[in-house]
Amino acid sequence: MTPTNSAYTALPTLPLMIWLSPAFPVGSFAYSHALEWAAHAGDLPGPDALQGWLHALLGTGAPRNDAIILSAAWRAARNDDVAALFDVNDLALALAGSRERYIETTAQGDAFRIAIRASWRTPALDRLDAAISGVIAYPVAVGMAAAAHDQDLGATLDAYLMALISNLTSAAIRLGITSQTPAQRLIMEALPAIRVLSAFAAHATLDDVGGCAFRSDIASMRHETQAARLFRT
Repeated sequence: MTPTNSAYTALPTLPLMIWLSPAFPVGSFAYSHALEWAAHAGDLPGPDALQGWLHALLGTGAPRNDAIILSAAWRAARNDDVAALFDVNDLALALAGSRERYIETTAQGDAFRIAIRASWRTPALDRLDAAISGVIAYPVAVGMAAAAHDQDLGATLDAYLMALISNLTSAAIRLGITSQTPAQRLIMEALPAIRVLSAFAAHATLDDVGGCAFRSDIASMRHETQAARLFRT
């Protein structure tokens, strides 16, 4: 059925809302991006500390690099540049600073690719997907699919980063760092930082990759040997 109501305008980014929703089967609920160890170590006693941690991740942590990687993957896929896409994925995997960060990006990336293959295939996506025969980093998989389905880069970055922050606040709720209402406030207050990062990453190159969220990186390493765990990372 084709909508004919002049008051209705189809939302072009609806696929992004589907792919980056908690219902899409990538298993994001299983990962805390080291929040679990940080909470255990006493780094996150409440919502205010969590807010600072999340903003640090967006400013100088792995999510910043993920946004740049996603942007580079989107452009490579848009230009049908298989060699560039392969190189972007190799860099994304090399940037994983710990075994758990590697698991986090590859497990979600492979799960995303499987789900996209099953339900959202296009000839362009099939051709690009075949270029990466091994594991794929999550932001690369999202960028590749978004380009193949003509999704705007800025909207893709916004949606990816919002999904990440939403998942981390959900993990924080389960860890007892915050409750539901403060968590929603934290998500709302993260919007400006998300938009700033998206605007930067949309025009960034791989030369802009870098970070200094050392406490988060150390937390991801120490989580590997944490005795009692709710999350994989």
